Amino acid sequence: MIKNLLIVILGLFLLFGCSLKEDKELKIVTNSWIGYTPLFYAKESGYLDNIGIKLITTVSLEEAFDIFGVGKADLVTTTQHEYYALKKTFNSIKPVILIDRSLGGDMIMSNISLDELKNANKIDVFLEIDSINSEILKTFIKKYKLDISKMNFIDGDQSEFQDIKNDKSKNILIVTYSPYNEPLNDSGFMELVSTKDLDSIIVIDSICATDKIINKYPDVLKKLKNVIDQSIFEIENNKKDAYKKVSRYLNNISYEEFLASLKKIRWINTPSDDLLNRIKPLKYKREYLIK
Repeated sequence: MIKNLLIVILGLFLLFGCSLKEDKELKIVTNSWIGYTPLFYAKESGYLDNIGIKLITTVSLEEAFDIFGVGKADLVTTTQHEYYALKKTFNSIKPVILIDRSLGGDMIMSNISLDELKNANKIDVFLEIDSINSEILKTFIKKYKLDISKMNFIDGDQSEFQDIKNDKSKNILIVTYSPYNEPLNDSGFMELVSTKDLDSIIVIDSICATDKIINKYPDVLKKLKNVIDQSIFEIENNKKDAYKKVSRYLNNISYEEFLASLKKIRWINTPSDDLLNRIKPLKYKREYLIK
């Protein structure tokens, strides 16, 4: 009797042990950006833990890219720039959940005016080179017919840019995004242009995954979509509570800065047909997206 009981217990252990091994905790890697607030909120509210997802946060787009690239995360938040770059290595990667669109949240800041910039002999340009920062900068240069040969490009991450001194003897340009623009504002840098002004570029933030993850964990990804939708609803309906939960992920910006930053994005977790048509050339196909 005892022997049979032990066999049954061993069988159950093997059965559920294997099941738990298969249903591993998925990891999402993301960076500090106002558009990813729903993920930070979901983490702090326990929603991600409830569906078996761990959140890894970084200070830059490039770092998130690298963590996913070496296999330390199963999902990654990207703009179209990082999505295209990852696709060169992971051919089956796809955007599966749309989160937000930048409408002012990405910006170019300087310590001189646009007219002064056009006449400057040398300009130090700080940006995350292998990121959407480069696309925004190219669009800015083209729109205002700036001389790229006068620009000295300096690669780094946004946390490093916080220490840039507003040296009046230098012409400085910084490609940044919310919330990292706030300390630069305090240092006297001014916003020259943002994604609200650059009509020729549309910046989309999404969660991407490979076919392997999509096919193996469809139920978890569906739950993740529901969690993001719920988090956005709660953020919009109780911003003070949301701020308390997410401020540490957003460079500890003030509540007023948090509210201002939210106005610089648009949630697109339920995208319109018009938006889906606009981003189709970016290879964001509606059949890939989790409804």
